[in-house]
Amino acid sequence: MIWQKVRQCYPVQWLVIEALEAHTTIDNQRQLDRIAVIETCSDGQAAMQVYRQLHQQFPHREFYFVHTKRDNLNIQELTTRQKFLA
Repeated sequence: MIWQKVRQCYPVQWLVIEALEAHTTIDNQRQLDRIAVIETCSDGQAAMQVYRQLHQQFPHREFYFVHTKRDNLNIQELTTRQKFLA
C-alpha cells in the first residue's frame, strides 16, 4: 500500500507500519514506496512500545510508528555518524 491509501483506510489512528519497498533520496529522506500496516494502536505510547518490541525481534526490518494525520511521511535517515553519536 502507499501512504495515501493507508491514510484513507486508517483515518486518525496511530499505526505501526513496515516499509516493504523503500529508498533514500539524495537529501537523506527515506521514501516508503510500499507499506504494510502491522498494527493499529490506541495512542502514540502504545505504538512506540509495539515498534520497540518488533524492532528488537526483527532488527533488520524497517518499522515505523506514525499517525495518519500526517499528509506525508517525512523520515530523515540517520547517517552512520549520527547513529554513532545518538
